[in-house]
Amino acid sequence: MFARSLRNRLVVSFLALIIFTLAVLGSYILWFFYQHNIASLNTAMLNQGKIIEELIYRDMAGPIQKDQIDEKIKELSSRIDLRVTVIDTAGAVIADSQQSPAQMENHTNRPEIVEALAGNNGYAIRTSTTQDKSLLYVSTPIFFQNEITGVVRVAMPLDHVDAGYRKILSALLAASLLTSLVAIAFSLALANKYTRPLDNIIHTANDIATGQLHKRVFIKTGDELEILAHSINNLTSSLEDKVNDALAEHRKLQLILQNMGDAVILLDRFGKVTTANNMALTIFGITSQMLGQHNIQVIGNSLLDQAVQETIRQKESKSIDLKTNIHGKKRVFQVFLAPFTGNEKDITGVLAVFHDITTLQEMHDRQADFVTNASHELATPLTAIKGFAETLLDGALTQPELNEKFVRIIYDEADRMHRLVLDLLRLARLSAQEYREQVRLDAVLVGPVVEAAKQDLTPRWQQKNHTLIITGTTEPLTALAHPDWLKQVIVNLLENSIKYTPAGGKILLTCWQEDNEIKIKVKDSGIGIPAKDLPLIFDRFYRVDRARARTAGGTGLGLAIAKFIVEMLGGRIEAASLVDVGTTFTITLPAYEAVSNT
Repeated sequence: MFARSLRNRLVVSFLALIIFTLAVLGSYILWFFYQHNIASLNTAMLNQGKIIEELIYRDMAGPIQKDQIDEKIKELSSRIDLRVTVIDTAGAVIADSQQSPAQMENHTNRPEIVEALAGNNGYAIRTSTTQDKSLLYVSTPIFFQNEITGVVRVAMPLDHVDAGYRKILSALLAASLLTSLVAIAFSLALANKYTRPLDNIIHTANDIATGQLHKRVFIKTGDELEILAHSINNLTSSLEDKVNDALAEHRKLQLILQNMGDAVILLDRFGKVTTANNMALTIFGITSQMLGQHNIQVIGNSLLDQAVQETIRQKESKSIDLKTNIHGKKRVFQVFLAPFTGNEKDITGVLAVFHDITTLQEMHDRQADFVTNASHELATPLTAIKGFAETLLDGALTQPELNEKFVRIIYDEADRMHRLVLDLLRLARLSAQEYREQVRLDAVLVGPVVEAAKQDLTPRWQQKNHTLIITGTTEPLTALAHPDWLKQVIVNLLENSIKYTPAGGKILLTCWQEDNEIKIKVKDSGIGIPAKDLPLIFDRFYRVDRARARTAGGTGLGLAIAKFIVEMLGGRIEAASLVDVGTTFTITLPAYEAVSNT
């Protein structure tokens, strides 16, 4: 491509030089031709004007003689191929060889007339208003007894000058075209002479760049190109020796790296990934095209790059904990970084060993979150129980009107603790692998399960005067599920609607089948959920309004359990809500017929 570009530049430059030269020369020739013709015509016409001035200057002496001038001028113009006009000092036309003077306008403002009335010879080129063609006007003053009595103006069409100008222009264009063709041919031949060796060098250099180190450049030009070819050959020979040495070292390193159980990545002093073992390729999804790229592009974490630069700068090994996201999953690695040196003991790169501690970190985080949330949830009722019990012991027992109130509060808080413990035990049992393996999914009629859940919760929704409407249960909808688990999900969703729907509200539960899926929708007219909280409502212990949730008796685990069960059943749960309008939960489960057919 370089040779072709150089060839094009040579051809274009040479052609541009020729065209520019021809354009300048042609423009000068055209200008010179035009000016020379005009000057010649100007001289000839001025002589004619002087002759006419000698013939009529006496007639300009009086008004009687002036009237005879027009006749003389018309008679004279029949002998010469010129238009002659005589104008007095006021600019009025006295005589004209082609027009009636009476019909012609005043010529005071004509530049050649102004010049002649000033005592000089006038000259102008313009389009005639009477003949509608380009004319050359030459004027000379008429003197009588050393006074200017008028002006003689001679005019000639420039048609023959313009025709000659066009002929010369056509000849110059033809010569320019012919010269350009010759220049193109000559420049192509000259460019090929110098670019052909370059093509050979470039082709061989590209082969060498692809790894064909046995290739050599052979050209005989006797100039700098031949010296360049020899330099490339020497460079290739040296490179071939160094590559062979490097390959031997690389094989040793590969044997070590590929037999390690942890991910190992070698980075150069600039932080670019140079080598990775199979474990690293698998974990980080590194391809051969990614080798040689910066570690931020490959791993996608700036903390690792900072640690690599610190290792190089301090020339000491170090260890860091690296949290990153790989294919949408959070991973945690304990990374050991060690610098390695080259022949001159300079830091040439860093060895990075990645030990995957994701599982351990997740277990630790879950345990910490669980303990924190559970402790917080248990601390609130325990504090209330302890506070009211101390109040009773401090003397409130002697006040009958407070006894029942405080005992009722203690009972409610203990009951909430009891529900929380039951939810925790239920969640722990669902999370147990052995329990899940013992439960067998089978065909479950959705209608009876929904009716059973409704029956269990009847006292609660009737107590708040809710309207609970169930539709679609008369249809034989069969889902692949477990009856107890499915009932637990529906109960949790209905309980959630009952808790957060004001008295007199409405709850609608609808079941239907859509393609190969069973849909169960629970819609209420409750207080709703703000948009910012909606993505978090399925998290354990998360509650939109903690104070209001505790008043309603919520533990923060009902929706988490419902989502956990639905996902174990191979389905999904979605929520939509508007504040002060209501909330809708939609459960999607695989239909039993669809699963059995597959």
